[in-house]
Amino acid sequence: MKRWNDFMEDESGMGVVEIILIMVVLIAMCIVFKQQITSLVNNIWNSINKNAKKIY
Repeated sequence: MKRWNDFMEDESGMGVVEIILIMVVLIAMCIVFKQQITSLVNNIWNSINKNAKKIY
């Protein structure tokens, strides 16, 4: 019975599970907001290119 209690109280693997869950949530958010993220990145690059042309 002591071995079972020790096993149930052991939390050494929790870090890996938490990291995997965080990654799953981030990937799901990227999939859901793919169009908005793509639009935002394109707007940022266009702005950078316009400002770079003013310098040169």
